[in-house]
Amino acid sequence: MRERLNLIKPSATLRISALAKELAKQGKPVVNMSAGEPDFRTPQHIVESAIKALNEGKHFYTPTRGIPELLEAIAEKVNRENGIPAKPENVIVTAGAKYAIFLAMQALLDEGDEVILLDPAWVSYEANVIMANAKPIWVKHDDSFEDAPIEDYITSKTKMIVINTPNNPTGVVYPRSFLKKVADLAQDHDLYVLSDEIYEKIIYEGKHYSIASFDGMFERTITVNGFSKAYSMTGWRLGYAVASEEIIKAMNKIQSHSISHPTSFVQYAGVTALKGDQSCVDEMVKAFRRRRDRIVEGLNDLGIDYVYPKGAFYVFMKVGDGTAFAERFLKEEYVAVTPGEAFGSYKDYVRISYATSDEDIEEFLRRLSRFMEKF
Repeated sequence: MRERLNLIKPSATLRISALAKELAKQGKPVVNMSAGEPDFRTPQHIVESAIKALNEGKHFYTPTRGIPELLEAIAEKVNRENGIPAKPENVIVTAGAKYAIFLAMQALLDEGDEVILLDPAWVSYEANVIMANAKPIWVKHDDSFEDAPIEDYITSKTKMIVINTPNNPTGVVYPRSFLKKVADLAQDHDLYVLSDEIYEKIIYEGKHYSIASFDGMFERTITVNGFSKAYSMTGWRLGYAVASEEIIKAMNKIQSHSISHPTSFVQYAGVTALKGDQSCVDEMVKAFRRRRDRIVEGLNDLGIDYVYPKGAFYVFMKVGDGTAFAERFLKEEYVAVTPGEAFGSYKDYVRISYATSDEDIEEFLRRLSRFMEKF
């Protein structure tokens, strides 16, 4: 285990965000464009449902997979919105979507298995593959960032393909044609697909497709989602996975001997989030779209290259030496961004998060314009 841990790099996104917060505590005028969480408060009706659950004494152990009401609500949601033919038996509730990914990889991967990751990718996929004693195989996207030559990297050891749409860090929403290619490869080579759909509701252009809804894909897909992004519930730590009963049972074994189950009263808040008023989500997405448009406008004015984001709340910006840029930008202008190398091999990029206020975005663009003249 120690050797495996030595291969895992600390989360660069959390490190940069922590450093930015520390500078802010020192009184520095920090603009934090690195955080991967909405800056909105959790909607009040969700908060009140958790308080109500506590007041009603719903603070004891729950079933390991989650309370029946939430399992049913998730199954109903993925049937209605995603076209995934799930029953409550196909669902496990977890302490955040990240833990669902951990459970899936621990349950399905063996030593020596290979897992295809699309470069660039969210920082924790690689770490979870390594913790499962498997080997990450990085496949670079093409210039559109909407396709990748996965077929060239499949071997007899390949066990799983990980996809994330809308994508972190690029903001790309994968087209149906690419997902169909992934589905065909998975079926032709008997592979699992782990589909991280945590940003599914934050889309401005294009359409979200769940690969588990494709013909023949439900039994070999682990769909991961949660409440952190769509409902601004990052600190609540509530996620879920949808898969075949066999896979869910395997994941549940691990959960039962690790965290037991997610926090009891938080699960009742999850039911309210799924079944309650959804206008809070719509309003948040409108705000993110406005911020996206302003950032894109500002980058165009400055002549900076970037990947055009159609979803999530990130811009992947090309700057040259991403690490040097991020360090100097934070040191000289007190603006925190995340180096592209945190997400794979794109060392000439940085990730900008616009999950922040309109005022911070305007200040970011002012400081960026000033900094680019020096950098």
